[in-house]
Amino acid sequence: MKFQGTSEYVATDDLTIAVNASVTLERPLLVKGEPGTGKTELARQVAKALGLKMIEWNIKSTTRAQQGLYEYDAVSRLRDSQLGEERVHDVANYIKKGKLWQAFEAGEKVVLLIDEIDKADIEFPNDLLQELDKMEFFVYETGETVVARHRPVIIITSNNEKELPDAFLRRCFFHYIRFPDEATMRKIVDVHHPDIKETLLTTALTQFYELRETAGLKKKPSTSEVLDWLKLLLAEDLTAEDLKRDGANALPKLHGALLKNEQDVHLFERLAFMARGQR
Repeated sequence: MKFQGTSEYVATDDLTIAVNASVTLERPLLVKGEPGTGKTELARQVAKALGLKMIEWNIKSTTRAQQGLYEYDAVSRLRDSQLGEERVHDVANYIKKGKLWQAFEAGEKVVLLIDEIDKADIEFPNDLLQELDKMEFFVYETGETVVARHRPVIIITSNNEKELPDAFLRRCFFHYIRFPDEATMRKIVDVHHPDIKETLLTTALTQFYELRETAGLKKKPSTSEVLDWLKLLLAEDLTAEDLKRDGANALPKLHGALLKNEQDVHLFERLAFMARGQR
């Protein structure tokens, strides 16, 4: 069971090594990187490449670890008891299985994605230590122990918004997705926009990397954003000549696909103003 990337996902050598090491060690793969660098998509492509079903658990700020195991609906049971419902006598009717339970009881190996774990409370990762380590958990309401039938391939993503506990990190295989260099970016673009003209691509990527390296930029545009930008350039049938900028306008064409806050837009407006003053 080896991952080598797919026709839809350009995986660098170090990333494929990390995925396969995680599968071999049977440890969760913790993937960090800038937003928009393909961390979530990696899990989908690993599942596709290995021919496995994927179970996706999207983490929010309000998500609790217990929800990944199961939730007991005591309110519904109380209501049914007041109505004299027969199902009230079986507590299992009020147990809602979480994503981990679904992955554990699957009849075959699956890929379990725990997406953006750093959005949750700092104690969230610690609350899952035993379950991810032992691949089992206890259901207090029914007295049963749920044991994984097949150890899932677990991929955990983080945008590095907060530090994760050391005890949790020790149980993971770690990989940081570096932002693609231009050669890798060209391969990524070729997957999504194979017919783009070389002159347009060269000019667009030159402007994109110059923009990313601008001092003072609050939010650097990501891989997903440059792909959106190129899609717009193609839809508008723009050429490399159309992208040329002069000192009066430092902003790229259709910059709303790349710059996502007013501070960065104002930064480029100030740069254009300064350029005009020096002429």
